[in-house]
Amino acid sequence: MSRGRRGSSVLLAPPVRSALPALAGMLLLAATATACGGGPTAAPSGTGAPERARPVALDDNCGRPVRVDRTPRRAVALDQGAAEIMLSLGLADRMVGTATWTDPVLKGLERENAKVPRLADRYPSFEKVLDVEPDFAAASFAYTLGEGGVATRERFEQFGIPTYLSPTDCVGKDNSGDGDGVRTRPLTMETVYGEIRDLAEVFAVPERGEELVARLKARVTGATAAADFTDATVLYWYSDAEAPYTAGCCGAPGIVTNALGAKNVFDDTREEWPQVNWETVADRDPDVLVIGDLTRRAQSAESAAKKIEFLESDPVTRNMTAVKNKRYVLLSGQALNPTLRTVEGIEKVAAALRSYGLAG
Repeated sequence: MSRGRRGSSVLLAPPVRSALPALAGMLLLAATATACGGGPTAAPSGTGAPERARPVALDDNCGRPVRVDRTPRRAVALDQGAAEIMLSLGLADRMVGTATWTDPVLKGLERENAKVPRLADRYPSFEKVLDVEPDFAAASFAYTLGEGGVATRERFEQFGIPTYLSPTDCVGKDNSGDGDGVRTRPLTMETVYGEIRDLAEVFAVPERGEELVARLKARVTGATAAADFTDATVLYWYSDAEAPYTAGCCGAPGIVTNALGAKNVFDDTREEWPQVNWETVADRDPDVLVIGDLTRRAQSAESAAKKIEFLESDPVTRNMTAVKNKRYVLLSGQALNPTLRTVEGIEKVAAALRSYGLAG
């Protein structure tokens, strides 16, 4: 979920102050490198990745060409999804900052994540990003690289910083409205795999990208083997107790339900995260509630505990089938976003549906 578009001013970056001091520092650094015969330098120890002698060119990244003249050595990941892909590719020592987190880092990546400074829990100012002198910036959401986010892609390019935007937030998606976008066609894991391969190519570690994709595909195969959940209905609740943001048909939760053959009770809308009322939710009465367990503090009822407390006390929701039977599946915000953690979503929802006796 592109958390910045949903009306909470606390999610926006502070106004950008003058970036001239940072630019001067970057120019001085470049001049020093030139004076010292600054050609390609060796990659930081531990990466095993050689300095690239030729540029990487992506012809179409969300409607823009991307050219990276040398393998990034000072990359920033401006959303958690991008950060976890880069960390999973073993690129911590080529990163100088991360930002915009909804959850603790993916298990197994704690040590690598600790090596990389966190610029902000939400959106950092553009000036703060420039302060770490990045040579590449990746983001998961168009909002992050747009007006009101960190800075536009054009602004980054003015400082010589190539940007990469996850295709999961633009391929087959219209972001022109005020919400979290509308899917013009269903998202698939192939788009997630494509992002992994793109970043692996940019960082000159394509074999790591293929290995990561292969592991994720194997996990999907394992989770969906002999799965028959065609009679199970689910609802995905991301945030907000007053008027919940629930998943439409065709984003990351759509990947989960399609992989398992289940039915999302709000699959009649292509909005990414439509905001609905509880009367409508109760009327559709899903068998299972998939609940976002968030650690951020931006809306009411972010944690799963707070969500469940609301569901079991509110007169509209407490008599729903899923609530009476306590059929809950708790997922991280990242598992509900189109990231490599969507695979975690497939695994956990499949296991829960089996445990609740909803397998055919």
